[in-house]
Amino acid sequence: MPDRESHEDPSQQENRESDAARRRRRAQFLRELTEARELRDRVQPRRAKVARLRHAMRMRTFRW
Repeated sequence: MPDRESHEDPSQQENRESDAARRRRRAQFLRELTEARELRDRVQPRRAKVARLRHAMRMRTFRW
């Protein structure tokens, strides 16, 4: 009698594992990106301030 717990074929199971690996890599990338931005903001405070002001202006002029 076949194993009832594994209804998926192996390719779908590998795809799910690769999705999990992709999500882990993406989360790691986003953490590193945030860390790099924080470092840049500490090293270049004037540029960070200008970027914050520009972002605030964009958000004020954005229409929902």
